[in-house]
Amino acid sequence: MLLSDKKLLITGVLTRQSIAFHAAKVAQEQGAEVLLTGFGKGRALTVRAVRDLPGEPDVLEMDANDDAQIQDVAREVRERWGGLDGLLHAIAFAPPDALGGSFMDTPWDSVQTAYRTSAYSLKALVKEFRPLLAGGGSVVSMDFDATVAWPIYDWMGVSKAALEAITRYLARYLGEEGIRVNCVSAGPLRTAAAKGIPGFSELAAAWSKRSPLRWDVNDPEPVARTVAFLLSDWSSRITGEIIHVDGGYHAMGSNLPERMAGDEPV
Repeated sequence: MLLSDKKLLITGVLTRQSIAFHAAKVAQEQGAEVLLTGFGKGRALTVRAVRDLPGEPDVLEMDANDDAQIQDVAREVRERWGGLDGLLHAIAFAPPDALGGSFMDTPWDSVQTAYRTSAYSLKALVKEFRPLLAGGGSVVSMDFDATVAWPIYDWMGVSKAALEAITRYLARYLGEEGIRVNCVSAGPLRTAAAKGIPGFSELAAAWSKRSPLRWDVNDPEPVARTVAFLLSDWSSRITGEIIHVDGGYHAMGSNLPERMAGDEPV
């Protein structure tokens, strides 16, 4: 049991298709005790989704942009468990005008919302849970490759780049306390969040054509298992890392035609 007796806080479960849902499922199957968070109207969806988990965990109210609510959850975790072994940050949001090709026209208010929710919230959570994680805790966040500019991702892509940088800085500042901080960069998966990204279906359809390993947009299990590994003691010397679970897509060059202009047959 990879996560036997571990106490984990998992954010970002909205439906059974959520990556965080499958991360919670794998964690429970590997022996962990989990608490989930949700907020606002979405919390009702989270409560409904957890009925399909091996064990039905409690869902605490927490808006990652509300410091008071984060503090309330940290207090609840301290009272229940006394400490925390791991935290999954699976939180991201960008307004519609921050996606889909309107990069140059996106107003600051929308950019700020995308950045604060999708990137800065990682630091906000870790700041409050830091005392509970000290001595060997693991923080994992969900990423999407930010080394390139995607044609549809716009300010969410910028926010993911910030998330990766924040991960490295948290790893630097918290390593002495035994806290590890890593990202999992997943390939496109058909989640509720993906429905809000213009052009997602085209991106997903093209993914397996370039990735050396077959990529199934309906199978979050490989990603969830990697999250479980990073939350476990088996990753005890990994921090500041971005682990790609994308079928190898990120490592491949552009797909070139079989014969390019100017080529001579050999």
